[in-house]
Amino acid sequence: MIAIENFMNIFLNVLNDTFRERVWFVGLQGSYGRDEATETSDIDVVVIIDELSAMDIQTYNDMLDTLPHRELICGFISGKEEIMNWEPSDLFQFCHDTTPIKGSLDEVMAVIDESAVNRAIKIGVCNIYHGCAHNMLHEKSEDILRGLYKSASFVVQAIAYKQTGSYINRQKELLQVVSSNEQVIVETFMNLKIGGAIDFNLMSEILFSWSKKWISENS
Repeated sequence: MIAIENFMNIFLNVLNDTFRERVWFVGLQGSYGRDEATETSDIDVVVIIDELSAMDIQTYNDMLDTLPHRELICGFISGKEEIMNWEPSDLFQFCHDTTPIKGSLDEVMAVIDESAVNRAIKIGVCNIYHGCAHNMLHEKSEDILRGLYKSASFVVQAIAYKQTGSYINRQKELLQVVSSNEQVIVETFMNLKIGGAIDFNLMSEILFSWSKKWISENS
């Protein structure tokens, strides 16, 4: 396990040396952001600077190459103007799944309204519906199925937020507030995360039917 606080201190020092006052926000997403990391977890770092150019991306890449655990570092980099004008339905998950390390996303959160949450759900289930059908017909990939269940777990978080007004970060806590249909999705995702066995046809059919239901009910 990586000592993430120590790593982020190193990361921030190097980032500030590289971009100086241009750094507007830094955060952590994924399992390290939720304090659920394992030895194989990626380090999902969010970096937002004043304005991002192609040269800045290369500079950032060169900076990352100097850091420990480079093979695990992934995440998101953007300019402030771009993130402030991003599709609000994408920002719903982005903001709620990001733990601030430096700065705040409050200014970004201000553009997320009820319609953005509804769009996050609708777009999410439509993508899952298409992904399931395509995978069942063509790739027949267990890895793709795992990814679809991960995406579905994010949609369930948006559904729970719409129903309760609270964003629930941890999957185990999510199980306590969602309906039985959503519980099946979350429980399957949690099982897949720890290497659980895959019944490809059954799991695909369950996910497909769940997404179909949500598309119909939110037309």
